This record gives sequence, structure tokens and C-alpha cells, in this order.
Amino acid sequence: MRPHRLNGMTKLRLFLLTAFAMLPLAANSWLARAALRDTAIDAASFTSIRLASGALMLWLLVWLGGKVRSGSGHWLSALALFGYAALFSFAYLSLTAATGALLLFGAVQVTMVALGIRGGDRPDTIQLTGVMLAFGGLLGLLWPGLHAPPLAGALMMIGAGIAWGIYSARGKGAGDPIRVTAGNFLLTLPMAAILSLITLQGASVDLTGAGYAVASGAITSGLGYALWYTVVPLLRAATAATVQLSVPVIVAIGGVILLSEPITLRLALATVAVLGGIGLVILERQRRQP
Repeated sequence: MRPHRLNGMTKLRLFLLTAFAMLPLAANSWLARAALRDTAIDAASFTSIRLASGALMLWLLVWLGGKVRSGSGHWLSALALFGYAALFSFAYLSLTAATGALLLFGAVQVTMVALGIRGGDRPDTIQLTGVMLAFGGLLGLLWPGLHAPPLAGALMMIGAGIAWGIYSARGKGAGDPIRVTAGNFLLTLPMAAILSLITLQGASVDLTGAGYAVASGAITSGLGYALWYTVVPLLRAATAATVQLSVPVIVAIGGVILLSEPITLRLALATVAVLGGIGLVILERQRRQP
């Protein structure tokens, strides 16, 4: 049989759907930064509301899906998910949306490459060059100087990226991705409650901040992940990975338009280095695969 080929209209629809799926991933950074910079909500409350609303939306999607699907949450995966969400929120107390997204994305990809090496994947010279280029871009962004981001916030965002990289690696082959993600979100709620209790003295929530947190959890996380999991099976693995390179760029553009954030030369050069390095790794991995 001849392989099925997508016609022009189907390709256009897939392209538009994929482009649309990138917006929720980027919007998480815009919502978090806007909430933690411009409203009274504290980082712990933002995290708890985001995780609770995300769990509610994802389980609603599972229920609406009807048929029983395989997969469930796991406490270690939930811990990684909670670590990502909490560090992400606290980091955006001081980082711009663009800087945070680049640090997060770079840390996620470097972590997944490192986990691949640990699992027996031996990168070649081109892939190692890509990793070093991406790592150098992150290092250049953090190097002390006039436009360096706050170190504490940067380290927390890198930690969030490492946690998300571990969560992503653990999720491969775990079952239906929406059901598994819903289960993991549910398991984060006791952790979020403990965080809120620990930080209760500094807790502060206003209507606008809570609205941003609900939007981040229910829409850009819950519905956003569901949309992405719908698109991914229609894309080649390399395409799915490569298209995510656009997220930090979308965040940076949105940061300028929506949040009036500046784009520094340091950030622009770091973005080119990090995304270029990760692109080399992804494309070379695809070339090596049969």
C-alpha cells in the first residue's frame, strides 16, 4: 500500500492547529508574570489555584471523553509536576516573561538530553555541539552584568525546567496522556496545600490574581495540554519537538506587546544560542533515526 499523504487543506489545518497549540504553552508565562507583578496574589496561592483548577479541568475532559482509558497518576511524577509549578511561580516574582521562558525551555531540553544519555543514548559530535551551544547560551544569560536576570529567580526557573524535564521523561508510555496528567495534577493538591500552609502568613489573594491563576490552570494548562496531546500524534517526533522552539520567541513577543517588557541584546543572543543548539540536537537525532 502507498503511504497516506496529507492533502493541502489538511496540512494547512494541521499547521494552524499546531500554531494555535503553542499559544497556551506561551500564555502560562504571560499569565504568571502578569499576576505576580501586577496583582496582589502571592506565588504559593497562584500555584495552588493553578494546580486545583488544572486538575478540575483535566478530570472534566476525562469524564467528557467517556470511554475508559489506561493510565493513572504517580506520586513521583506528581512531585516533579508540583516542583515545576511552584518554582515557576516563585521565579516569576523577579524574572521577565521572556527570560523565564528561555531559562525554563533550555533547562527542560538539556535535562531530557542528559536523561537520554543516562539511559544509554550516546550523542554524536553535532548533538554535543548543540548541547554545549544551548548550555553556553544559558550561561551567557546568567553571567553577572548590567542586564543579567536576578540570580535567585533564574536558579528557581532552571529548577522548574529540570523538574518539568523529569516529569516529561517519566510520562513517556505511561498511558493516556490526558488521564495520566489529570491524575498527576490531582496528586499535587496535598503538596500545594502544605505549601499554602507554610506560607500562610504571607498569603494574599485578589480577584484579578485569582482569575489569572484559574486561567493558567484550567485554560492554558488543562485545555492547552489537551490540545497539544491531540496535535502531537499527527506530527513526526522531530516536528513536534522542533515546533516547541517557537515558544520562547512567542513569549518574548507577547512580553513586549502585552507586558511592556524590554528585549535586551543579551537576551536576544542567548535566545539564538539556546534555540539554535537545541535545534541542532533535535534535527541530528532525527537524522540518526531509521
